Amino acid sequence: MNHRNEWLHINSGKVLIAGPCSAESAEQMLETAKGIAEHFPNNILRAGSWKPRTRPGNFEGSGVDGLRWLKDAGSQTGMRTITEVATPQHVEAALSIGIDMFWVGARTTGNPFLVQELAESLRGIDIPVFVKNPLHPDLHLWIGGLERFQRMGQKKLVAIHRGFHAYENSGYRNVPRWQLVHALKSLHPELPVICDISHIAGNTTHLFSIAQQAYDLDLEGLMIETHVNPKSALSDPDQQVSPVELHAIVSNLTQRVRSFEETAVMNQVGELRNKIDHVDERLLELLVQRISLIEELGNLKRENNVSVLQLERWKSIIDNCMDMARTHGLNQEFVRNIFLQIHDEAIRLQSNMLRDFSEKDRKI
Repeated sequence: MNHRNEWLHINSGKVLIAGPCSAESAEQMLETAKGIAEHFPNNILRAGSWKPRTRPGNFEGSGVDGLRWLKDAGSQTGMRTITEVATPQHVEAALSIGIDMFWVGARTTGNPFLVQELAESLRGIDIPVFVKNPLHPDLHLWIGGLERFQRMGQKKLVAIHRGFHAYENSGYRNVPRWQLVHALKSLHPELPVICDISHIAGNTTHLFSIAQQAYDLDLEGLMIETHVNPKSALSDPDQQVSPVELHAIVSNLTQRVRSFEETAVMNQVGELRNKIDHVDERLLELLVQRISLIEELGNLKRENNVSVLQLERWKSIIDNCMDMARTHGLNQEFVRNIFLQIHDEAIRLQSNMLRDFSEKDRKI
């Protein structure tokens, strides 16, 4: 993927997409747009016209009427407009009304058949397309969605990070898993990525901290659901902010410089990075030692016909590690995830050893 980002018209290095979760009425759209434009006249105005609800019977959007309200509000305030499309029929309707940009929702990104249909419906049409990550942390599915539009000739592509579904209670509506964004940027550094902080947070409490983290990771911008009267919103009222609250969030964000500039500081940075490299080498050497011990243990299990998984032992390891994490002030979830990965690798190695032994025995 190869992109030039001038078409985004980024101000101060960042793009802002704001507007209600759903277009509910002409008045709601216009009043919201005016409130946003008062502080952010170059914002991109968003609203959903078709809402993919988990269960039927809830507000499912205003359809084509919503598109008209969105377009009219954008025209009156001078803002470009963007809406979600999930079918070729949505694309056709939005194009006929003159919506400026489209985004593909997380549920749609997870279905390659639908993404392909959308991409083909836009063949030869020069319009920006934003693709949200799928519901689950599948990096290749996300990239695949972007590639399907690229193959149909779309050059103005943007990825939207909106977090990932998880069963565990993390405090977020959708877990950020920033490492997948880092992986995406590493594979495609030219691709703009913006953060949908509303869908990660699920409420207004965490919006600022998520937005700041997105800025700290040097993402290209934010998508923030904004409603003239959030409490009366027909969809996702808990995660929407008013235009005044939007201004408070964005105006208080700190934009970092991209690199160190002073020579003296750079020297310190170089010394610290050398020390970090040395620690990394020691970590890898310790992992090699641990793997060697795991293999020795696997041989003993094989020789004595003992099962690979020992739940009590695993529980003891985790409990000890959590105690040490607390003692040293480390993030316990971080430590848990590290040892989960190590344990998974131990199970894989020992399972392979037992399987290879069994296959050899059968051949004999």
